Amino acid sequence: MRLANLNGRATLVTDEGLIDVEKASNGRFTSNTDVLVAQLEELASWVSETSAQVTDSMAPAVLARDPGLGPVISHPGQVFAIGLNYRTHALEMGLANPTKPMVFTKFSSSVAGANATFVIPSPMTDWESELVVVIGKRGRNVNVDEALGYVAGYCVGQDLSDRALQMLGTPAQFSLGKSYENFAPIGPWLTTTDEITDPNALEITCSVNGVLFQDSNTSDMVFSVRELVSYVSSVCEIRPGDIMFTGSPHGVGQGQDPPVFLKPGDVIETAIEGLGSLRNVGRAR
Repeated sequence: MRLANLNGRATLVTDEGLIDVEKASNGRFTSNTDVLVAQLEELASWVSETSAQVTDSMAPAVLARDPGLGPVISHPGQVFAIGLNYRTHALEMGLANPTKPMVFTKFSSSVAGANATFVIPSPMTDWESELVVVIGKRGRNVNVDEALGYVAGYCVGQDLSDRALQMLGTPAQFSLGKSYENFAPIGPWLTTTDEITDPNALEITCSVNGVLFQDSNTSDMVFSVRELVSYVSSVCEIRPGDIMFTGSPHGVGQGQDPPVFLKPGDVIETAIEGLGSLRNVGRAR
């Protein structure tokens, strides 16, 4: 099942077209995707038991470029992010693989939709393609073997970063440097876990102005999705609607020789196998 936020309304994306959840269910389910993410099992049962009518014949490929496509979670309570979680990315940065997940946050005001433009705050603005996990169930101290049961689904994410601010001072300013306007685009929709056999076996890519920079697989993660969910829950209570950026593979701008950074007008296209793609354009601040 694929759940999108189209013009502020929860929308199911099918191969036949789009279904407005609230209208098709006669108000049984909300139009708010932030709320609906905790009701996905019930929603899936309703879909399988009824013949919900397509309200818009728009195909998924067309929808993916619709300017009305917002973030499936517009106001996450918590945004977790993981640093250096791909072996080859740590290698390109000249750093050792971490022995424990490196957790920081992107502030929720940076969350944006699949086609959002983003500001270029400095000449050291960088890209990082990431698998985003959406939490669907509340929990603490979640066992690794049960961790995926707390996941509602997955999105494509882009962890944009102002490296100048990120590395300003000691300690570094990771959270601020990664939280400018629209620095956390996610989408194009949430794909539920039943459609993804293994979140750690997905191709992930990122191109800038048509040039492929990142081409990897989530199997290169140092810590798997289930390990990350379990680890974070050992400290924080995870809640429905929380999102987690799970780290970036190699090929970021800072890792190029010489480094390559983003400029106003640059187009970033981020894609993950089975989840869709984002297209975000930089603009002057």
